[in-house]
Amino acid sequence: MSTAVWPPIDPEDLIKEEEASLAHELDWLLSYLQESLASLKSGLEECAALLSPDKGASTLVLSSLRSESIKGYVTRVGARILKGDVALKFATPPSSSRGSAVAAGASQKLTISGEAQAPTLTLEAVTAARSLINASLDVIDVTAWTGDATDAGFIAGQLRLLFENVQEARQTLKGTSAAQLRRRWWEDAYDESVFDPPCPPTISFHLSIADAALVLQVRALEPANTPPHADSITGFGIRDRLAVALGQSKTQTHEEIGETFVYRGREVRVKEKHRVESQDPALLSAMAKLSGLEHSVAMSRRALDTVMGKCD
Repeated sequence: MSTAVWPPIDPEDLIKEEEASLAHELDWLLSYLQESLASLKSGLEECAALLSPDKGASTLVLSSLRSESIKGYVTRVGARILKGDVALKFATPPSSSRGSAVAAGASQKLTISGEAQAPTLTLEAVTAARSLINASLDVIDVTAWTGDATDAGFIAGQLRLLFENVQEARQTLKGTSAAQLRRRWWEDAYDESVFDPPCPPTISFHLSIADAALVLQVRALEPANTPPHADSITGFGIRDRLAVALGQSKTQTHEEIGETFVYRGREVRVKEKHRVESQDPALLSAMAKLSGLEHSVAMSRRALDTVMGKCD
C-alpha cells in the first residue's frame, strides 16, 4: 500500500512544502522548549533547596548492624557536618601514638568539635552537586533571557550543556565506585582538630556519599615497618586460634591487608577496617528529582535533533 498527494504536486513544490512544514514544526518546538525551561528551572530550584543549609539539619545514625564497631550519629546542614559523636571499638588496637594507645575492645570516642575556630568538616560531593545545579540554573537563565530563542543551533547547544550539568550533578550524588573510594581515603585526611579531642593519627575517619547515602569508613592503622606478632603464622597466630576456640570471631580480614599507604606523611598499613552507611532522605529526593530532570532534558534534545535532521 502506498500514499500519494492528489492532485499531483510538482516535485519542486513538494520539497518546498516539506521544508515549510519542517520550519513550522521547528518554530513550534522552539516555542514549546521555552515553556519547558520554566518547568526545568522549578525542578532544579527544588533540588538546590534540598541541598541548601536553609533546608535544616539532618541527623543521621551511623551504627554497625551486628557489632559494636561503630555507634554514633552526625548532623548534616547543607554540605557541612556540624555535630557528631561516634564511638569506635576495634578488635585490634590501633598502634600507640603520642604516648597513648587504644586497647583492644576498648571504645574510642570521636566528637565533632563545636568550637568556632575549629575546621569545618565538609562533604565535597554535596558542595559539587550544588555548584552543578547552580550552573544548570545559569544555563536556563541565559537560554531564556539572553540568547536568541529562535536560533535552533543555540538552543541545541544550551540543552547539551544543561544535560551535562544535570547528569554530572546526579552522578555526584550517586557517588563514586568502591575502587575510587578506596583510592582516595588516605589523600583526604581531615584536620585532626576537626574533633575534640583531636583524632589520633592512627585512626582514619572518612566520610563520603554513595547512592545518596552518607558512608563512614574507619580504619585502625599501624606503621608500615611494624613487624608481625611473634606468635602469628600467616596472620592467624596462637592468640587468634585461642580466641576462636573460646567463641570469639576471627580477626577481621579486608581487601587492604598487606598494602602500604602514605597517610599524613607516614607509610601505614590498615589493621582493621569498618564501613557503615546511613540513607539521607534529602539526598535521595534530590537525586531522584535530578534523574527525572535528566530524562526530560534528554527527550527535549532528541526531539530537537529529530526536527533539525541530526538523528542517525
